[in-house]
Amino acid sequence: MTAPFRVLFVASEMYPYAAVGGLGRVAYFLPKALIKMGVDARVMIPKYGIIDLEKFPIKKMVAESLKVETGDPESEPLFCNVKLHQASGGPPTYFLENMEFYEQRANVYAYADDSIRWGLLQRGVLQFINSCGDWCPDIIHCNDWQCGLIPQLIKTEYLNTKLSKLVTIYTIHNLIYQANFDHRFVSELDYDDGQSEVPGFYSERFCKLNSMRRGILYSDLISTVSENYSHEILTPEYGEGLDQLLQEVRTKLVGITNGLDYDEFDPKTDKNIDFNYDVRTIDKRWYNKLELQAEFQLEKNVDIPIVAISNNLNEQKGLDLLYPIMDYLLGEMKIQFVVNGDGETRYKSFFSELFNRYPKQVGLNLRRDPLLPRHIFAGADIILLPSKFEPCGIVQMEALRYGCIPVARATGGHVDTIKDGFSGFLFNKYDSMALFATIMRALEALRYPEVWKKIVKNAMNQDFSWDRVAEHYVKAYDRAVKLKRQVKITSPRPEEL
Repeated sequence: MTAPFRVLFVASEMYPYAAVGGLGRVAYFLPKALIKMGVDARVMIPKYGIIDLEKFPIKKMVAESLKVETGDPESEPLFCNVKLHQASGGPPTYFLENMEFYEQRANVYAYADDSIRWGLLQRGVLQFINSCGDWCPDIIHCNDWQCGLIPQLIKTEYLNTKLSKLVTIYTIHNLIYQANFDHRFVSELDYDDGQSEVPGFYSERFCKLNSMRRGILYSDLISTVSENYSHEILTPEYGEGLDQLLQEVRTKLVGITNGLDYDEFDPKTDKNIDFNYDVRTIDKRWYNKLELQAEFQLEKNVDIPIVAISNNLNEQKGLDLLYPIMDYLLGEMKIQFVVNGDGETRYKSFFSELFNRYPKQVGLNLRRDPLLPRHIFAGADIILLPSKFEPCGIVQMEALRYGCIPVARATGGHVDTIKDGFSGFLFNKYDSMALFATIMRALEALRYPEVWKKIVKNAMNQDFSWDRVAEHYVKAYDRAVKLKRQVKITSPRPEEL
């Protein structure tokens, strides 16, 4: 088999239909870039009730009353429809339609029966491919634990069907999420080693499966969302209990750093910022800085440094490191501090307290706003990213594109996308003083306009396009095909067992 491949990208979410996090954007932009390279890439997700059917009329029926077995011969099968839609410029997308588990739900995640919902998606995908002859992929690209059972089902329950020829690639977006439970608090009795068969949906054991472990075990190739993260997860610090397993299968592990859509995120044409600019007209950023100060009712002065946060407000993002240092930065260094994001109450309370103490220097918008980050990236000088861990991260790439310089911890995708002293500033130790010293280093560089302008130009000239990512994935697909072929050649014949 040689490229171009036929690839089915299976995910729990997808932009622009129903996107919650970074996975949703990958599920759209990576297949879109693959298509440009000649790959016949398509996507399959559930048809959620939150999808705007006026904006996206999903009507074309490609499979009606698809019978999906639950994996338990004593249980009645579930029935689904499969519909096809293609958003303007996007990849062809199949939607698994089921009223009970998808359309009647207000959200994508966070239901007690999520194990069943994702079990239905996985078995539904395989049954759709197996029973419908119009199009069959060469490769199924599975994403995170919600799709982790697909490789095992292909190698066991579908072994004697046409699906046995399918090559599986399994992408780990965040190793901390391994199942519909917290893997860190599993009793020895409930521990899943991944070796047993996949039980039926309604089995007590089904909801205790570690789908991430099984995806790693049975897939033909494993990828992570950044090159550095693929090395980190081999260690106890980042491996979330799977580091030994990942060490054992590391020959089929590859790291490919996610990308950014340069058409959507382009300060030269972005209609969501006040003043457009590019790398040759960087001085126009000052106008956006003044507009950002006005938006948050801060003193309008381009000489005052604006340090910003625009992210999910949770423990992973390293916000605890800010506690001991913000009073000095605001009280002594007289910076302006802008925060946008939603998340844990303790962090929102901390930022609110800062606002109460420094109302003329702190600007807050503690809710999700799809457009405000663009204003921040176009106007702020520095973006803070002190993450505990960061499999890839999208914020630093968006900020770099707009010339907003990241101060970030050297972890995960930050290492692959930020060059210390060239396009941003990195620190290694997860420590408040290490963060503080790096912020001070950035503020010192900001004092020298020509030095800072060079750093901003370097940042804006970085290339994280999805076209580059797609090239790496085509190579990964080719490698996965060869690995599967090698396994077939070296596997013993039944009579030799």
